[in-house]
Formats: sequence, C-alpha cells, structure tokens
Amino acid sequence: MLNGIDIAVFCSYFVVLVGLGFLVGARQKKTSEEYFLAGRRLPWYVVGASFVGSNISTEHFIGMVGTAYVYGICVAQWEWGNIFAFSVLIWLFIPFLLGSRVFTAPEFLERRFNATCRLFFAVLTVVANVTAFLAAVLYAAAIGLKAMFDLPDAVAIPLGSATLHVSTIVLGVVAMGVVAGSYAIYGGLRSVAWTDVFQVAVMIVGGVLVTVFGLLLLGGGEGLAAGWRTMIARNMGHGERWAAAIARAAPELVGRESYNRLQVFQPTTHALIPWPAVVFGWLSVSIWYNCINQFMIQRVFAAKDAWHARMGIVFAGFMKVFLPLIVVIPGLIYFAMEPELIDRQQIDQGYAVMVMKLLGMGIRGLLLAALFGAIQSTVDSVLNSTSTIISLDIYRKFIRPDASEERLVRVGRWVGAAVLVAAMALAPFIEKLGTGVFVYIQNLYAYFAPPFAAVFLVGILWKRATAKAATITIPAGIAFGFFLEFVVFTYWFGQGTAFTLRSIYNWVFCVAVMVVVSLLTAPPPPEKTGDDVTIHWRTLGIFKNLGRPWYRNLALWWGLFMLGILACYALFSGLFLH
Repeated sequence: MLNGIDIAVFCSYFVVLVGLGFLVGARQKKTSEEYFLAGRRLPWYVVGASFVGSNISTEHFIGMVGTAYVYGICVAQWEWGNIFAFSVLIWLFIPFLLGSRVFTAPEFLERRFNATCRLFFAVLTVVANVTAFLAAVLYAAAIGLKAMFDLPDAVAIPLGSATLHVSTIVLGVVAMGVVAGSYAIYGGLRSVAWTDVFQVAVMIVGGVLVTVFGLLLLGGGEGLAAGWRTMIARNMGHGERWAAAIARAAPELVGRESYNRLQVFQPTTHALIPWPAVVFGWLSVSIWYNCINQFMIQRVFAAKDAWHARMGIVFAGFMKVFLPLIVVIPGLIYFAMEPELIDRQQIDQGYAVMVMKLLGMGIRGLLLAALFGAIQSTVDSVLNSTSTIISLDIYRKFIRPDASEERLVRVGRWVGAAVLVAAMALAPFIEKLGTGVFVYIQNLYAYFAPPFAAVFLVGILWKRATAKAATITIPAGIAFGFFLEFVVFTYWFGQGTAFTLRSIYNWVFCVAVMVVVSLLTAPPPPEKTGDDVTIHWRTLGIFKNLGRPWYRNLALWWGLFMLGILACYALFSGLFLH
C-alpha cells in the first residue's frame, strides 16, 4: 500500500504538471497557428521529447511490459524497429512536409489528391484516436490505479435510499481523463509539448530505477551484473519453474515445443511478430504512425525550422535505443520473478506490482507519478491532434470555411472536451475483449494504417498516382484487412495470423491497387504534381542545413543512432544468447 509520503509526492507531481501546462498555455496568442502548432517555434529537444512522450504511455508501462512478460525480448521491435521509419522521416518526409507549410496530414492529402481523401483520413484518424489511443490508454491507466492503490472491484456510492455500485475501473478512467484533458484543452500544443519534456524526464528516471531495483533483487545482493545474468538465465529456461512456463506457452506462441524468449527474429509461426514483420513491417504501420499520424507529426510541423525538426527526431531515436530498458526489460524481470502467471489482467498489472514491491517511500510515489505522467503525455497529445483535425479538416473545410481564428480555437477546445468524454465512455469496455492492452492497440493499427501508408508513399514518390486511385485504395484497403483476418485466415485456413504479417499483406495489396487504378485512369493535373505535393529529388534539399560546427551535424548524430539500434539487434539476434 502507498503511505502518506508516496501520496504526497504523487499529488505534488500532478499539481506541478497541470500548473506548468496552464502557465505555458496562458502565454500564447489566440490564433489557430499558436493553439494547434505552438506558433511553429518548438526547439529540437522539445520536438524530440514530445515525440517520444506522445508515444510512450500506459500501453508501454502497463501493456508492453505485460506483453514482454508473455513473448520476451521480441517486443522491443516496437522501439528498435523505428530505425527505418525515423530515417525516412528525417531524410525524406521532413524536408518535404515542412516545405508544404501544411497544418495537418489530411490537408496534404487534399493538395495531392482531393477533398474526399482528406475527409477519409480525417474521420478515420478521429475514430482511431478515440478507440485505439485514448480509450485504451485510459483503460490501462485505470488498471494501474486499481493495482497500485489496492482498490476493490467496485465502490458503493449512496444515493438516498439506494446504493450505486460503480466499477473502480470506470472511476479511474474518469479521474485520469479529467486531469489529463484540462491543460491540453486550455493551452493547445504549446502546453502539451512543454509538459511532455517534464514528463519524459521523470518517466526515464523512474523507469530506470524500476529496472535497476528489479535486477538488484534478482542478483540476491551480488549486484546488477548478477541480476542481469539471473534474468537472462531464467528467460532462457534455466530452472524447473521457468522451463515449465516456457514449454507450456511455446505451442501457443510459435506452434513449437521450444521457444527462445531472448531472440528478436522469431519464426514465421510466431503469434505476435514473426521475422518478416521485423524486416518489412515498417512500410505499413510504422510509416503511418511516425510519418503521417497527426498526433505524432504535429510536433514536426511545429518545429522552428527543418534542422530543429530533424534533430528532434534524431533525439527521439536515441531515446528509442534505450527505451526497452524501461518498458521491455521489466517484463523479463517480472517473468524471472513470477513465471507461472497466465491471467492477462494480472500480467498487465506487473509493472505496478513491481513498483510496489521494489521501491521505498517517496521514490515509489515518484515512480507512480512517472507512470501516470506517461498517460498524461499521450492523452494530451491525442486530444490536441484530434481537435486540430476536427477543427481544421472537418469544421473549417466542410462546415464553416469563413470561421475566424478565435472561433477555431474555441471549437478546438469544445471538440477536445467532447472527444475526451467519448473515450472515457468507451474505455471500460476494453476489459471485455480478453487481450492485453498493447496487443489490442497494435491490432487496431493493422486494420487502418496500411492503406494510408500506401497512398501517402505512392502519392509523393510517383507523379502518375491519381486522386481516383487514392479514393478507391483507402476504403478497399480497410475492407481487405478485415477480409484477410476473418475470411482468408480465420474461415478458409481455420486459424488467424499475426496482425503484423496481415498489415504487410494489406500494404502490398494497397500499393498494387494504387498503381493499377492510376494507370487505368487519366493522369493528374499539373497542380497536383508540383514540388509542394510530390518529391522532386533535385529541389528537395535533403543535405541542406545539416548543421555546423561538426558537433551539430545531423548526419553524425543520425549515424550514431543507427549504430545503437543495429548493436541491439545484433545482441538479441539469436547468435549470442541461445
């Protein structure tokens, strides 16, 4: 149980966080560019920290740690696999997108294709933000609150002569939603980005402490190195309890009698991430998530200039090298401590349980604050990006084209509040799906990411791509994703397939549809293939403004980031730990 010091630290963190958000937000002008893009004045370290802060949430501290408990180190692919998409974003998309001076990704799709594509992307982004981001994150937050405060399943609230029994999951969802939404709705992207810097710093420090104390416990008083060796040995199946747990899970995870939990490159039968997904998966979900997903790319649009935008992503890349240390390794540590768990909610509560077991007074409160700071950083980012899209891509475009700047800001705030309420209403139902939070979120991505990734890539790389092809590819790709899962694999083959593989098949289908339909329709008009909407290699300026002197050079730091990721892949390739 938490004591008074822990609760004081926990509450103080949120007071500082909300106060900072309101203080920063109060300084902005009442224009749409200030509210939605922070006046395009974010420096590189804010861009990078906010990029990671928006990405890291309870799906990592709760869901990803739980998924690592089940599947092992291969889950780190969701961090290390960003090497491909980040590189494409740094060297290709940022010079291109910043040159177009757009507010949103849907706005770009209209410039390149038509208003229908813009509306498709805007509506589906809003749906994805509510279902795959906000609802799931709030649900995972409520799970964490329940575990950490040792709350009962329901709380009795007297209502006159009657008593209303309310689920603590519901109460947790409402509490976290209100706190997270307050300053984001008030202050816009400026409040979101600067509070993310504070939250990411606390998250990293706190996360490292959990890993360190967990390894020290496994080391039995002999230090971190001994704890690391124990964790590795038990995850390799050394010891009767751990060997039995791996043998019991192997048929379900890989369809075999044995399973290497410490290998990133898994066989094609792997239930979550077979090796083709490691090599090719970035073309679908990762490109969509990192390069055209509004709640991530909005920080890039808000950067001071191209150097700050690109260096911010390099900074985020370095954090991705080390993030498995705090969101994957704890899952391996928890398996080394308790290998027999099979209930998904118990497994998803693993990180919270470790915090309560391993840490002392005060530090425990700070760690819990860091965990819930991760929730705030994602909720505020998704709220801001969703209100941006509804306000600019739907309201101003299709409902009120003559809306004033102040009216757009007011609409953005009201939209943010409405979206938050919708997500809070949906969140408690995620418990009934029977899968881990992290898997739930990633599975949803696999349905709607491939068509948009394909349309975006083909559209900017190939001038011949047409609006009609894009308009057909988007709904066809989404329908094909469901067809693959429920007809091809489940009905015809009698078993599902890893959603990571399904997203690759769907992406290939979407690219084929985009190319074939484009060739069968009339070429696009010249205004749809200009330098601002398709890539012209001679004028793109990939190697311009890389930074001087040498220690500010973008290529240098990008190269070091690449080496770090490749070293991690090599260590867990299966060549050294088997």
